[in-house]
Amino acid sequence: MGTIFGETNWRSMSQEQRDLGLNNSAAVPGSAELVASWEQRSAAMRDKHSAHLDLRYGPRDRNRIDFLKAAEGGPTLVLIHGGYWQMRSKETVTWFAEGPMAHGINVALIGYTLAPEATMDEIVAEIHRALDALAEQLPALGGDPSRIVVSGWSAGGHLATIALSHPRVKAGIAISGIFDLEPIRHSFLNVKLKLDEATSRRNSPLLLSSGPAAPLALVVGAAELPMLRQQTADMAAHRAVNGLPVSYEEIPGADHFSVMLALGSPTGRITTLIRQLFERS
Repeated sequence: MGTIFGETNWRSMSQEQRDLGLNNSAAVPGSAELVASWEQRSAAMRDKHSAHLDLRYGPRDRNRIDFLKAAEGGPTLVLIHGGYWQMRSKETVTWFAEGPMAHGINVALIGYTLAPEATMDEIVAEIHRALDALAEQLPALGGDPSRIVVSGWSAGGHLATIALSHPRVKAGIAISGIFDLEPIRHSFLNVKLKLDEATSRRNSPLLLSSGPAAPLALVVGAAELPMLRQQTADMAAHRAVNGLPVSYEEIPGADHFSVMLALGSPTGRITTLIRQLFERS
């Protein structure tokens, strides 16, 4: 797909241009304060739904799941946090569960080990292990293990897309995701990730010959960095060319952070897309 969002050809960029083209925190003034406010709201949300927090799925410290119950026997949305695989946590994004939960959708937030403590392959394996554990525990928690949709924001959008291959996942939604890790490998972000070419390519959904057949909704903010908008559009085209179910949508005026408001609101567009995914799966 062409560069319809401005300069997105990372190969022709200088190192500085490439780094800035991927730096969401620098692109959105006040983003640090905004994320701090998310954490405050998320703490209140965890206090309100404290019955099933930090459920273990593996031996590492961050191998934990928070299950927020909205309805007995209801479907479950898995939410995977972002942070370029090297920062933030499930506790950062808890409050965004408010949107889906208002419609009787349970929400499970997955924690995972961050780089450089974990490699990309290990992070991906942890997500699959977490889904195994969640599906096994859902009946006891009060959820329906046959109705799981996986979602994620930023790096979490990448992990959610890869998690579409899990046998218990019915559909997915990736919010402002990363689908080609090669630009990441050639940026400041690789200091901690330590990606080599082989690792990058096998963990890049956009570079694989096809993909999982489960439906995937792709969402990005219309005011996000051009490289990220291009990645989402390219991923939609990649799935369409391969005959895989996909939708693509931009949230008008949204940047990399404000796009999440469309999930936190019961009437938000992302919440609506999630409801539609459950209705069709």
